[in-house]
Amino acid sequence: MGVVVAIDEGNNSRASVKPLVELTRDDMVLVNQLILSKTGSDVTMIPEVAQHLIDSGGKRLRPMLTLAAARMCGFQGDQHITLAASVEFMHTATLLHDDVVDESDMRRGKQSARIVWGNQASVLVGDFLLGQAFRMMVDARSMEALDVLSTASTVIAEGEVMQLAAAQSMETTEDDYLAVIRGKTAALFSAACEVGPILAETDKPVRDAFRSYGMNLGLAFQLVDDALDYGGSKADLGKNVGDDFHEGKITLPVLLAYRRGSAEEQKFWREAMESDAADPQALQHAMGLLTKHGAIPDTVARARHYGEIARDALAPLPAGSYKDALLEVVEFCVSRVS
Repeated sequence: MGVVVAIDEGNNSRASVKPLVELTRDDMVLVNQLILSKTGSDVTMIPEVAQHLIDSGGKRLRPMLTLAAARMCGFQGDQHITLAASVEFMHTATLLHDDVVDESDMRRGKQSARIVWGNQASVLVGDFLLGQAFRMMVDARSMEALDVLSTASTVIAEGEVMQLAAAQSMETTEDDYLAVIRGKTAALFSAACEVGPILAETDKPVRDAFRSYGMNLGLAFQLVDDALDYGGSKADLGKNVGDDFHEGKITLPVLLAYRRGSAEEQKFWREAMESDAADPQALQHAMGLLTKHGAIPDTVARARHYGEIARDALAPLPAGSYKDALLEVVEFCVSRVS
C-alpha cells in the first residue's frame, strides 16, 4: 500500500507543483514506503491515528523539497529518503498538536484526529511521530543534518508558544506575527531545503541559498494560507473558512484591518477576537472590513515579496530542471489566492 500524493491546484493554471512531483516521483515512492513502515506499532491506536492524517492527503511539499534540493546538488546516496520522511513526520506531528491547541474540528477536509480519538491520543501520537523522526535523523548519519532539523523542531515549538501568547491580543504587531510564522511554518521549510545540500557536502553559499529559499517560501506560504482563511474556500483550506477568526488567531489580514480601522472598527475587532463564540454575522462583518481596508491583497503582496526573495536566493545556482521546478513552486504557492 502506498501513500497517495494529492495535488489540488484549484483554478491556478499559471503555476504548478507538477514538475516537482514528476522529478521526485521515484524517490517519493521510497519515502512513502518508509513513512508507512515507521508508523507501525504494537499499540494499535498509534498507526490508526497516524494513518488517519497521513491518508488524508496533502501535497507532501516539504519532503519533496528535501529530495529536490539533494538531487539538485548532485547527491547520489539514499539518506535523503530518510531525511525526507523525517521532515514529513515532523510536519505531521505538528499538525496533530496544532489541532489540539486550536481546538480544530477539521483537517484536510476530514474530521481532525482529536475529534475521532480525543486530545490525549492526538498529542501522544504526535510525540511518537516526533520520536520516529529523530530516529530517522540519526539513521541518516549526518550530524549537521541532525543539528539543522533538531534546531528547527525547537524553533517550531517556540513559534507555537508565541502564537498561543499572541492569541486574541490585538496588541500583536506585524513583527510579532512574522516571528510567529517564521517559527511555526517557515523554519521547517528552511530546514527541509537545507539538509539536501548538507548531504551533498556543498559549500556554505549553496547551503545558505537553499536555507534562504526555504525560509522565504515558508513565509510566503503561510501568508497566503492566512489570506485564504478569509478569501478562500473550504475545499482550498481543508477546514472551514473563518476558522482563524473563530479561534481568535491574530493573522496579518486582521492586523492590517485593525490598524487601518476607525475607533469603532477597532472596538469590533477587539470584541470579536476575544470572544469564543462562533458568530456568522461577526465573520461576515469582519470580511467586509478586510475588503474595505485592502487587507487581503496587501497580505498577498507581502507574500509575493517573500516569494521574490526565495526566487532570488536560488538565482546564483546553476540552471536546470530542479531549479525550474523549485522556482515554479514559489509562484504556485503565492498564486493560490489570486
